Amino acid sequence: MDVHELDRYLLIGSAVLIVAILAVRLSVTAGLPSLLAYLGLGLLLGSSGAGIDFADADLALALGFAALVLILAEGGLTTPWRDVRPSLGLGVVLATLGSAVSVVVVAVGAHYLLDLRWELAVLLAAVLTPTDAAAVFSVLRTVPVRRSVTGTLEVESGLNDAPIVVLVVAISAGDIQRDGPWAFTGLIAFELVVGSVVGLLIGFIGARLLRNFALPSSGLYPLVVVAFTVLAYGAATILHASGFAAVYLAALVLGNTELPHRRATRSFVEGIGWLAQIGLFVMLGLLATPETFEWWHVWTGLAAGALLTFVARPLSIAASAVWFGRPWREQVFLGWAGLRGAVPIILATIPLAADVEGANDLFNIVFMTVIVYTLVQAAPLARLAEWCGVSSDARDIEVEAAPLERISADLLQVRVTRGSKLAGVEVGELRLPEGASVTLVVRDEKPFVPHRTTRLRRGDDMLVVATRAVREDTEKRLRAVGRDGRLAGWGDGRRTS
Repeated sequence: MDVHELDRYLLIGSAVLIVAILAVRLSVTAGLPSLLAYLGLGLLLGSSGAGIDFADADLALALGFAALVLILAEGGLTTPWRDVRPSLGLGVVLATLGSAVSVVVVAVGAHYLLDLRWELAVLLAAVLTPTDAAAVFSVLRTVPVRRSVTGTLEVESGLNDAPIVVLVVAISAGDIQRDGPWAFTGLIAFELVVGSVVGLLIGFIGARLLRNFALPSSGLYPLVVVAFTVLAYGAATILHASGFAAVYLAALVLGNTELPHRRATRSFVEGIGWLAQIGLFVMLGLLATPETFEWWHVWTGLAAGALLTFVARPLSIAASAVWFGRPWREQVFLGWAGLRGAVPIILATIPLAADVEGANDLFNIVFMTVIVYTLVQAAPLARLAEWCGVSSDARDIEVEAAPLERISADLLQVRVTRGSKLAGVEVGELRLPEGASVTLVVRDEKPFVPHRTTRLRRGDDMLVVATRAVREDTEKRLRAVGRDGRLAGWGDGRRTS
């Protein structure tokens, strides 16, 4: 690559990025995963559109894995532990037992009903099984759903890539036929356990270091946090363990640690996550060649997607949820909300790079399945959540924090969101811990200093100063009032600010 080619790539790349970012608002407003717009943009730029020729499956696989690392890191760093803790067990079971059930059901159906040979049938089942972290994170965070449900889906999507990647690589390389199924099962268990241990260990080490060592610039904190998550991935892969499990768990630990400049870090990783999603989906759109699609790819993809969505996924949910006593309507929503996205398409490039017989057909089938069923599943999620009784009537409050290092305190910016029961509560009725105080309210873009009798309204932004000693209790109290109103925790002995 010479400097002139670099200039051209920078011109095209920046233009594509701007268009893709502007498309985010459209996709969020429509309640759809942004991947559909990005894949479409890639198709328009590809060999069937603007003529950009990209057919390097090995490069696509490498770049895809790199993007997944960043997407999983963003998911872990921005997921509150209080959301995933009650659902951790079910999420892990779905990522393991649930994935196994799904693979078996789809593989058997693809072989006997769709007449695919066993190797291709198992590969199709494996690449379609994992839910996509980017799709789940982007869609569910715009749909008001109970924390226990979103936590389950986020844990599943964060962890189910690991065993499936091992399976697809082993089938593509012929390892299962050579080593046997028991050795393969042991390999999956080893990769998951060791990868999880590595991720947790590096996460705790990173959190401890960052709490005790002050960096000279606030802009360095987001960089070093992301570096720790990528370090977890690299360390796990060096040990031949699951890097995806490691990066997600390391990010989950770091994201739920009281680190300096946590809000700046969150904003940075959200931007990195969006950039990874955009680059990943546009690249996969470039890799696709619609002129090679045949009608049997279309109907096979539709049939495989129906088998997965209406048979395999519900069975995997039922087999996993039976141990946790989840209501059947919640199971219905969990089954429908298991969105596919870039992950199946990336996994389909593994046999493509390994020159497996029929890999091109597999890629086209998977691409068609993902586009159609992502659209079908994502569109009715909000209404389905209401019907299943898992929607959240009151959205949680939005809290942003900035450190006030010289006085060992934090400045909390709290927004009274739609549905929050903070609306109508007087400042004095918040009963914040001693050491915390509401210092400013911004209403209709006009700031003013509130009195104890100032009544909060929907859309207000409060600035709350809290010492480090009571910062966590202050946020808990604000969230409690946001959920339960002014009488939340009445008589618990809290002192009024």
